[in-house]
Amino acid sequence: MTAVQSSGWRARLARLKTRDRGELALLAGAFVFVLLLLIVIKLAAEVLEGDTLKFDRRILLALRNPQDPSLPIGPRWLVSAALDMTALGSPTVIGLTVMAVSGFLLLHGMWRNGLFVAFATGSAFVIDEALKQFFQRARPHVVPHLREVMTMSFPSGHALMSAVVYLTLGALSMRIAERRLTKFYCMAMAMLITVLVGASRVYLGVHYPTDVIAGWLIGLSWALLCWMLERTLERRAGWKRERTEAEAQAD
Repeated sequence: MTAVQSSGWRARLARLKTRDRGELALLAGAFVFVLLLLIVIKLAAEVLEGDTLKFDRRILLALRNPQDPSLPIGPRWLVSAALDMTALGSPTVIGLTVMAVSGFLLLHGMWRNGLFVAFATGSAFVIDEALKQFFQRARPHVVPHLREVMTMSFPSGHALMSAVVYLTLGALSMRIAERRLTKFYCMAMAMLITVLVGASRVYLGVHYPTDVIAGWLIGLSWALLCWMLERTLERRAGWKRERTEAEAQAD
């Protein structure tokens, strides 16, 4: 066997190992997606039946001054920080972030990634609006709101959209980063922002805790589903490329 043939077999073996790892990752992703979906269905059923109201009220009241529910616990600057943090999940900030990132990816020739980010965000917005209209849960009146709200309560749109957008961007950053520590940092920051945005909604009194939990779970589920779809399309494109190269070598 010549050196060229040996290197060719090694390259094919490496591709097979990579393909196996990719298939296992997709299977694991599918399992997690189904698990998250079952949890969301269970939580939604509990919300519709009113079984979560006692838990929701307890958390909201625990974050306010017992003598004056209009005053949140903690230092004064915490309210300002919560308002700043909750803006990271607003439609305006989310829209500008996605527009900037998608445009950057498209200009650099990464059109598939750019379209992926835009699709994941746009479809998540439609899902959020549809679910709000379906459940028609009113905003909490347990404590005074510290921010103006205009839509239904379940699920939290800020929590859902931040989970989809920031986790998707975190996953893309992980693929670009080379060092393992950098990959961990990218996803950790994405998760931190997502958690803080959702927590700020409860602290400001504009969402029940179960609204935010549902938003996180639905957003994570949708981001995971979009990731699996994108990876599947990329793998199919890779298989077609390998088949074309193999046929060219055979000729």
